[in-house]
Amino acid sequence: MAVREILLLGDNRLWEVAAPAASAPVEEVTQAVTDLADTLADFRLRHGFGRAIAAPQIGIPLRILFVEMRDGSFGPAPLLDPQMVHASPETIELWDDCFSFPDLLVRVRRHYEVEVRYRDLSGSTRSVTARGDLSELLQHEMDHLDGLLATDRALDPRAFRLRSHGRSA
Repeated sequence: MAVREILLLGDNRLWEVAAPAASAPVEEVTQAVTDLADTLADFRLRHGFGRAIAAPQIGIPLRILFVEMRDGSFGPAPLLDPQMVHASPETIELWDDCFSFPDLLVRVRRHYEVEVRYRDLSGSTRSVTARGDLSELLQHEMDHLDGLLATDRALDPRAFRLRSHGRSA
């Protein structure tokens, strides 16, 4: 098991733009995917939540996500070099959370539906059309690849809550 430390809010590496996974050696990409899967599983075990993680969150500056929806609707799957190819004009407001600030919730606006094209570990191009929870999740994780955090997308200065104090509006 290769559980990695998750970078926390305030670590400047979280605001760096990640490099394409295609530019890294295959062995490095494969190890990154294993570390992401193991770190996600460990986080879920310790905190009781978590659906996905981005490589920059564990200090790997590559465009790699690992997604595993608990309801089985998607994953477990690594997404290499994901790109949003469509976003619906319809948006939703929600409380977003993040492994890099596990007790903080941030009110953000996301597209209700997105289509994301990515490569899998074998190098095949795939795509997923995501709505609702999965759409929000993919947008959140893809932001990490561009050095953006949910805190950067807060609707206004009052759009923050502590998880320990509930999700009330």
